[in-house]
Amino acid sequence: MSVLQFSREELVDVYRTMRTIRRFEERVMEEMATGDIPGNTHLYAGQEASAVGVCLQLRDDDYISSTHRGHGHSIAKGVDIDSMMAELFGRASGTCGGKGGSMHIADLRKGMLGANGIVAAGAPITCGAALSAKLLGTGQVAVAFAGDGAMNEGVMSESFNLAKIWMLPIIFVIEDNGFGEATANAFVSAGSFTRRAESYDIPTIEVDGTDVFSVYAAAGEAVERARAGGGPTMLHVHVPRYYGHYSGDPDTYRTPEEKAAMRRERDCLSNFRQRVKEVSLVETAELDAVDEQVEAAIGRAVSAARAAPFPPTSALTTDVYVKYL
Repeated sequence: MSVLQFSREELVDVYRTMRTIRRFEERVMEEMATGDIPGNTHLYAGQEASAVGVCLQLRDDDYISSTHRGHGHSIAKGVDIDSMMAELFGRASGTCGGKGGSMHIADLRKGMLGANGIVAAGAPITCGAALSAKLLGTGQVAVAFAGDGAMNEGVMSESFNLAKIWMLPIIFVIEDNGFGEATANAFVSAGSFTRRAESYDIPTIEVDGTDVFSVYAAAGEAVERARAGGGPTMLHVHVPRYYGHYSGDPDTYRTPEEKAAMRRERDCLSNFRQRVKEVSLVETAELDAVDEQVEAAIGRAVSAARAAPFPPTSALTTDVYVKYL
């Protein structure tokens, strides 16, 4: 996918979304240090092009499911950052009323079926959403975002099988950052992820997750296949992970030199700036202005979250069980 196929306005919007994800995560890391955000967070910084490139191909009524590292997917699908930040702070104005926190952000109005603290648990949920779209004939597609660790979970294989047998309109996006928590993939993952999916006759595409245009093109092919009744696709997206596995992870299993090189050579935002500069579509000053606007928006989200009330004690027993009668 060529950068020239996007208008200037579209390119600015793409950059704005990626920058919003990056700064949201950086600010969350800063706020975690104050102790005001309860629980834990798993940051998406470095992987922005994957979520944005995929979600650019989706309609508002399409579905996604996420992982414990779900802030980026949520923002890319259009979930409000004020509500997200409030959720992280445990406030009543959060996406889940302040009761879910980082690993359970959801917004069904945006088709965001939820982040999930259980590895690979989003895959079968997304199969259900895809099945409903197929049976109702809505033309919707569903995207299951998952990490490389999810590929070693049995439920992922079961989801591949269901998706192919039922020819579901689903895309499995495996964001491979090379590590499952603190363990390098090479120590725990046998064989090839693409060959695993292909063993179910699911088409696969290898993607450079630092290039939003490559992700967009691959996602477009997968979405087109799904909407046309061609069944599932797996995208194997190679991404860097800038922070440790979780917010308190000292990340000593990677050398300082390795991490510095990753940020220097595999930054989707820097790559984007270079690409648009080469074709003279967007001025550097305009992107700098976006940076300032995003910084202000994230600052407002934090201030609003701090000022928002906590959930009332009466909320403790709501949203726990579904009442069918």
